[in-house]
Amino acid sequence: MKAVFSIALGILAAIGGFVDIGDIIFNVAAGATFGYQLLWAVVVGVGGIITYAEMCGRVAAVSEKAVFDAVRERLGFSTGLVALVAGELVNLLTIAAEIGGVAIVLQLLSGLPYRALLVLAVVALGLILWLMPFDWIERVFGYLGLALLVFVVAAIKLHPDWSEVAHGFVPSPGTGSGWVYAYFVVGLVGAAMIPYEVYFYSSGAVEERWTPKDLGTNRANVFVGYSLGGLLSFALMISAGALLLPQGIDAQLLGTGALVAQSALGQIGLILALVGMLFAVSGAAIDSGFAGAYSIAQFFGWEWGKYRHNAGAPRFTFAWIVMLLLGFLIVVTGVDPVLVTEISVIFSVVALPLTYIPILLVANDRAYMRSYANGVVANIFGVFYLVVVLVIAVAAIPLLLLSNMGQG
Repeated sequence: MKAVFSIALGILAAIGGFVDIGDIIFNVAAGATFGYQLLWAVVVGVGGIITYAEMCGRVAAVSEKAVFDAVRERLGFSTGLVALVAGELVNLLTIAAEIGGVAIVLQLLSGLPYRALLVLAVVALGLILWLMPFDWIERVFGYLGLALLVFVVAAIKLHPDWSEVAHGFVPSPGTGSGWVYAYFVVGLVGAAMIPYEVYFYSSGAVEERWTPKDLGTNRANVFVGYSLGGLLSFALMISAGALLLPQGIDAQLLGTGALVAQSALGQIGLILALVGMLFAVSGAAIDSGFAGAYSIAQFFGWEWGKYRHNAGAPRFTFAWIVMLLLGFLIVVTGVDPVLVTEISVIFSVVALPLTYIPILLVANDRAYMRSYANGVVANIFGVFYLVVVLVIAVAAIPLLLLSNMGQG
């Protein structure tokens, strides 16, 4: 049981970070549009987040410093401030999308008015962040979010053509619009590697007081957690490709994914899908709210962390309260949370280099990391994914425009 709880951070990072509203929407829409052809893009994204999250956890365990401490030290105040502002703007959009997503799922479960549920969502999230200890946040939202495994069962029950599924893991030119195909590639990779994931994960490692003795736990969290996130992404895309694509059903609504589970497994499938979505999207709202507060506090050298309790880190506490309220103010205007999600994912892609370049530099600094610095294998993967990040960062905005946000 202790071993299971030791990977709770990785499960929460995956369920509430990897499989958030952005990942659900992009994977279901990709399956409904291209079937199984984009499964390979999920593999690329999973490999990237595993590579850099492992570095972040290792840096945190060895130096007892999180990502934005490293950004500030390695890039200096001015460049670090640019990274901070870019990251916080993306975080705000992400928080807004996740709060809206929580309200949508609650509406699907209860039938109550959406705006009233927005208020309920932000109040409930605020109380959870204020009252619940960090380790219980990990366990509750990480493990209850595992209800999303219903999509794995649904994908099997829908009897896809498994030979076509296998072909989807090999990159190939997509059918239909090339701009739309490329847009989904960028969206899927970007949703997997969105910056708040590593901000939250590395800060969580410091919250849990990791030391070099915990490097095995770090690897277990990263590989188990994000591999699980990848499995759920595969299941979402495969089930959408098997059910929605043949019927020509558009998948621009969060609830469409739940209907896929209902089609395969009936009412129990629908309920499990909605419960899994509720805890995954709520977990993502918590992750991104904390990530924004972590970044600000670490950049300016404030006391931070749930382990210090609210009164022990007042500016950190104030920061996540403000992030939560600003996210609520964005979505309460009536803007579509799905639209906010797509914009937040694409703009997070633009900000990716400002996050991942400093991580790679610090992980290679032997004066900083001693014998725990990157080895040859870590650097091969690190450089490869840095090139991937740079390419998709340059391509993101043009593809957003050329593809009409994936609509062709």
